[in-house]
Amino acid sequence: MIKDITIGQYIPGESFVHKLDPRVKILLTLVYIVDLFLVNNFKGYIFIVAFTAFVIFMSKIHLSYIYRGLKPIVILIIFTGALNIFMTPGKGSPLFHWSIFSVYKEGLILAAFMSVRLIFLIVGTSLMTLTTSPIELTDGIEKLLNPFKKIGVPAHELAMMMTIALRFIPTLIDETDKIMKAQMARGAEIDSGNFINKAKNLIPILVPLFISSFRRADELAMAMEARCYRGGEGRTRMKQLAFTNRDYIATFAVTILVFVSVWTNFW
Repeated sequence: MIKDITIGQYIPGESFVHKLDPRVKILLTLVYIVDLFLVNNFKGYIFIVAFTAFVIFMSKIHLSYIYRGLKPIVILIIFTGALNIFMTPGKGSPLFHWSIFSVYKEGLILAAFMSVRLIFLIVGTSLMTLTTSPIELTDGIEKLLNPFKKIGVPAHELAMMMTIALRFIPTLIDETDKIMKAQMARGAEIDSGNFINKAKNLIPILVPLFISSFRRADELAMAMEARCYRGGEGRTRMKQLAFTNRDYIATFAVTILVFVSVWTNFW
């Protein structure tokens, strides 16, 4: 389960999506997420599904990575769906009633909407991180935050912190997997017992994981200091960000998607 988390991982490639400007990918991902919550009918999601499948095809990312990214949220999807099914009141008679629980048509529809939104939310954000390197993410976030420098916002430092935090996710996942295997090799029963026992069994994992995290953070700080890192002031870049025709094509495609999918709300 731990190895299935794909957020923060980057797969090098030369696809159309890989070559997009990171600023465009960040902004279009945000627009895509907003569009997921603007659409309130299944007709609109037909266009979203088709667009997402086309982007996956253009990115040349294997479907196994997308599937692995969805596996950790299965429990969250089931829990969210159950809450919406049993906690949403309806206008007519319930489809199912037992004790204090009642299931209405409105609850089933809302649960389906929330489940689909969660799935495509993870797919969209995973596609952005899988096709964008940490350096490109840092540069893109910093460029987008540059206008806020006038009011004292440290754009470069914020972008660096967010990117390092994002990049540490797969590193800490690998470290957790190694610690769990080491504990199991020593006879520790991590997955046995009830929920309380499983929670107690996590303590021998969390302690070395925290120690390893602090050690890695200290090593990263020393490495940055040894390379004379002093923030973003006066810092040059080997690759300058520039918009190309492919960025305008991607922006136009997402604009059409939002227009068509939201338009279905008024059908």
